[in-house]
Amino acid sequence: MVMEHSNGDFNDKDTLFMLSGLALMVFGAGLILTNPIAKRYMGQLGIGGLVSLALPDLDRYLKLRAM
Repeated sequence: MVMEHSNGDFNDKDTLFMLSGLALMVFGAGLILTNPIAKRYMGQLGIGGLVSLALPDLDRYLKLRAM
């Protein structure tokens, strides 16, 4: 768990753990998506259509947050 110190700084060790976890997630997603069976299923599900449906909501959220 990342602990914040009394002066608001994070430890270098905590940052290293966070970035290594992120790198492992990206690596794992890359391994899954390079699998031909996974590519076929992703094509059948139409993931691109879901992304295009979510973009207007994301745009609206970013506008509200900028206010």
